[in-house]
Amino acid sequence: MPRISLCRTAFVTAIFFVLFSANAFAQPDKVPPSFAEIAERSEPFVVSIEAKGRVIVVPPPTAGKPDTDDDVLEFLRRQGQQRPVFNVGSGFIVGKTGYILTNNHVVSESSRLTVKLDTGEEFTARVVGVDDETDLAVLKIDAGRDLPTAKFGDSDKMKVGDWVLSIGSPFGLAKSVSAGIISQIQRDTPSASAFQRFIQTDAVINPGNSGGPLVNMQGEVIGVNSQIATQTGEFNGVGFALPSREASRVYEQIIASGRVRRGYLGAYLDSVKPEFAKVYKLGDLRGAFITDVRDKTGPAALAGLRTGDIILTFNGGPVQSAQDLIDKVATTPPDQSVTIEYIRENGENLERKTISIKLGERPSVSAAISDNDGKVLPVDGKVPPEKPFGLTVSPVSEAGEKYKVFEGDPGLVVTDIDPNSYITDVRGAAGVQALTRGDLIQRINRVPVSNLDAFAAIVSKLKVGDPVVLQILVYNPALKRTQTGLVQFTVK
Repeated sequence: MPRISLCRTAFVTAIFFVLFSANAFAQPDKVPPSFAEIAERSEPFVVSIEAKGRVIVVPPPTAGKPDTDDDVLEFLRRQGQQRPVFNVGSGFIVGKTGYILTNNHVVSESSRLTVKLDTGEEFTARVVGVDDETDLAVLKIDAGRDLPTAKFGDSDKMKVGDWVLSIGSPFGLAKSVSAGIISQIQRDTPSASAFQRFIQTDAVINPGNSGGPLVNMQGEVIGVNSQIATQTGEFNGVGFALPSREASRVYEQIIASGRVRRGYLGAYLDSVKPEFAKVYKLGDLRGAFITDVRDKTGPAALAGLRTGDIILTFNGGPVQSAQDLIDKVATTPPDQSVTIEYIRENGENLERKTISIKLGERPSVSAAISDNDGKVLPVDGKVPPEKPFGLTVSPVSEAGEKYKVFEGDPGLVVTDIDPNSYITDVRGAAGVQALTRGDLIQRINRVPVSNLDAFAAIVSKLKVGDPVVLQILVYNPALKRTQTGLVQFTVK
């Protein structure tokens, strides 16, 4: 599986290809004969960034001599030798007085930043502000004159198949231009945050392109080149750019206050999918299912929201998915009161409720508690017998010592999964397999499963095409606690 890599620098020759299909040649009016005009319009606002940092090299003790007891000498040895290290990235000018947008990973470990303009002029830059959630940074240089600036385009209007140009300094080769198309939009990657839904492109993006612009055929910036999917560390035909809609929002906030403030609800969410909607008889309604209310002093907890509540609307607007609600909350100013409509399960009934919540401020990445760590380690298993969905399940008391973390929780532990079962194709966040060994199944289609007989009775009634919603409990070893999750699929 290719790894997702942040674009960094090495100095080798880069070549790009623009491939036209037979259909494109058959319709010359659909494809510009040359990208020269767009490149000429865009290159003046694109910059190269050299980030100078330091690494410490600690020399080993002299060969053949024992370590000394001299504290001063040992201190000097621990200090080691320092040598400068240079990383090269890209950026683009967004304010005529010298404001520049780039990736945070280009500048985060630097002791000195040098920006080189299209004219060849070089200036020392300072960091105005950064946003860890989107990996963006705003720099400032003082050129003593107005500079050519980029114009943000509307990334929401871009479609799969649209032509784009990537401009930057791959491998330190400044003013390099490559062309391609948009391969996909709203693309998630394993390392992405909740606010990184990328434009995927096959325009050549290599180490050193990070922070540079992805422009449309009007020369407008519709994305910030940020990541590549690669097995070698170099271009493999899959690059990712942060959409301009999010980038411009981050830039405006950093310029206004030096940082980005986002609304905060304090709940973990999963999307309501068609299977869930059928089981819960929601019809065409969609929404966000609360899987955990971890922050007991957060807005959600203080307002009385609970695990299992299904949020349907936010400030009068429908909630389409968990990501949709995250976006709505994040783009609402902290401390603002909002109205939330939700459904709560009460026995056999679903009660519809409306509450007013005063949002908090989303904590920074460094302050937030991560829940992306692994689940309980699977047990070593043999070829499992034929089981519903290809699952082998056991009561907690019989599952083994590894699963004692669930002791006292009702449900059945998944101790094995047939690799040929379609359940392995059911994906959750960032494409990760939704159900794994070590998960505790607590309910199937709203019905508790406290023992093997209950599990078999419910599953035996299902037929091909039926929707299934598993409510599971997952153990997070980093937090040393459990959290609720959902697995949604259709019987095959």
